[in-house]
Amino acid sequence: MTQLPSDYAERVYAGVLGKIIGVYLGRPFEGWSYDRILQELGEVWYYVHEKRNVPLIVTDDDISGTFTFLRALPDYANRRDLTAAQIGQSWLNYIIEQRTILWWGGMGNSTEHTAFLRLKQGIPAPQSGSMALNGQVVAEQIGSQIFIDGWAMVAPGDPELAADLARRAASVSHDGEAIYGAQVVAALEAQAFVERDLNRLLDTALSLIPNQSLIYRMIGQIREWHAAEPDWRKTRAQIAAHYGYDKYGGNCHMVPNHALIIHALLHGEDDFQKSLMIVNTCGWDTDCNSGNVGCILGIKNGLTAIDAGPDWRGPVADRMYLATADGGRAITDALTESYHIVQIGRALAGEAPVSPKQGARFHFSLPGAVQGFGPSAEPETQGSASVEQVPGPRQEGCLAIHYKGVAPGHPARVATPTFIPSRSVADYFIKRGYALLASPTLYSGQRLRAQLRADAGNAAPVQVNLYVSFYQADDTQEILRAPQQPLAPGEQVELTWLLPATQGLPICAVGVELSHAHRADGTLYLEWLTWEGPPECVLANPGGDGVMWRRAWVNGVDQYDAWWPEAFRLVQNSGRGLISQGTREWTDYRAQATLTLHLAKTAGLAVRVQGMRRYYALLLCNDGKARLVKALDGDTVLAECAFGWTFGAVHEFELSTRGTSIEASIDGHLLFSVQDSDRPLDGGAVALVVEEGRIMCDAVRVGASLPPQNG
Repeated sequence: MTQLPSDYAERVYAGVLGKIIGVYLGRPFEGWSYDRILQELGEVWYYVHEKRNVPLIVTDDDISGTFTFLRALPDYANRRDLTAAQIGQSWLNYIIEQRTILWWGGMGNSTEHTAFLRLKQGIPAPQSGSMALNGQVVAEQIGSQIFIDGWAMVAPGDPELAADLARRAASVSHDGEAIYGAQVVAALEAQAFVERDLNRLLDTALSLIPNQSLIYRMIGQIREWHAAEPDWRKTRAQIAAHYGYDKYGGNCHMVPNHALIIHALLHGEDDFQKSLMIVNTCGWDTDCNSGNVGCILGIKNGLTAIDAGPDWRGPVADRMYLATADGGRAITDALTESYHIVQIGRALAGEAPVSPKQGARFHFSLPGAVQGFGPSAEPETQGSASVEQVPGPRQEGCLAIHYKGVAPGHPARVATPTFIPSRSVADYFIKRGYALLASPTLYSGQRLRAQLRADAGNAAPVQVNLYVSFYQADDTQEILRAPQQPLAPGEQVELTWLLPATQGLPICAVGVELSHAHRADGTLYLEWLTWEGPPECVLANPGGDGVMWRRAWVNGVDQYDAWWPEAFRLVQNSGRGLISQGTREWTDYRAQATLTLHLAKTAGLAVRVQGMRRYYALLLCNDGKARLVKALDGDTVLAECAFGWTFGAVHEFELSTRGTSIEASIDGHLLFSVQDSDRPLDGGAVALVVEEGRIMCDAVRVGASLPPQNG
């Protein structure tokens, strides 16, 4: 196994940042031609989202797919012999049809949609993406390339492994030249951890694909054009003439866009900003190409290269959205996702996992990492605050909170999102076609902890407290505060707060509030912030005209609408569907729901839900049986018994988990108590499940011991 570079984590973080910066830069004008870009935007040297009146931080297939499909590795024990078929199973688990990750353009029109339908039909990968089944034009579109970066970052300095993983991952949906293009990108990125010379990187990548392939020959020709002509515009014209969109079928072919990646790397002269300018100004699939270029250069040249030009990182603040069936990981950040990748890479290399600051959720351990933290927007009368990452006492990194004008009635607040930040943001993404399906990451009943330190140079003690913002029934936001605690200059304190009930309403932000007895300026250091324990809450309709309580549920059924009198009316026309809420950190807990089974082939309650096809469920089935099922690469019946029921019946379902133990009850009677030690699911959300029919429910209660109805 290849030895991991000493700066592995930091280089992964630079690659992740390069990826998301590139995507955010290119997304507002994706699909534009070179001529239109020059006419309306000019050369693209920096973010243009404000000119286009669109958000900077977006849901996008490039980002969601990259950081989701890679989860096949930990889901299958981080085995180096992971198969394409297993990666295909991960597609079925994390993708919600017509709603998440992919462009849903239809069979034969969208390559990824075509592959998903093949997988759904029971055709495993790699057949699902094969040219023999889907045709050359469909099989050679760009998607294999845009999702590939993570497979490289788990194989630092091992381009052979990266290219092989890329082949397996790409073959779920693609074939032919699309495989080779993905392998080139993956090999470039893997070798970039240990090699700085671009030409040697290209030589290494090319050695791993057939020398008779179109991608191989095209890269050679672009290198010749670059050597003969320093003007990137003239090389772009050559690419358009020889490899343009008019030469290839489909909506977004691999070959022209791969050409622009190579072109930008060569003419960009190792400069992060110039390379992104070239690849974005050239047009075509700008966010995809820009994301790959940004990731390659981030890994190769590190954080200092990203920081050498304009402020790419400040507006982003590490923020990312991963809209999948695993809603508890939708609201995330670049440092968190980097460490997920690092843990996989370490496992593949036979190394133990790392846990900065004892596994704290927010640890700010790498240069510049702010993990979504920034000044809070409410209320308008607060003092001002700003944040930056600085070295901590042990050089681990911490978040410096600089405050000004803080006084009674004028507190300063900094916070990071734990859920969709506003209803308008949620509405925007729904209209855009890439809905932000998400669950909150933080819940009532969990214990919030943080370590804070006051700068020794502060003039006076500062009052500090933790706080959360949560949605009200009308979708306005309300604040809950922990008790204040004084913090003298140079003093350090660990704050602990058991979050009180929010009546099941979603918590959307967590942060630190500070105030002074007199108007003052100063600096506070947040060393880390985290939470643990099961939630204690009742998830129900709070009344009012708000919708955010409902959007906290990840919708994986055919119909889950807002206008019915009951809180949850689920309709599934075919197959099995579910709605879920919660996070992978929920391990040992109880869940209870009273269901009306109007008409269903199967219906029930699930726990430790990790997507559409990974969970434990207590189900009533129309063959007169009650079953405790583990969904994992198909259903495994852990226990069953006779249980007669009729359409329209009302039954109370209850499931509890502790370690490998699962207990299941209906109507207060214990039906099953089992141990699952064979690939157990160790944590996840709660869900309502329905197969071919309609069920109703008014509340789902979750807790270590079930909370009261008003929890």
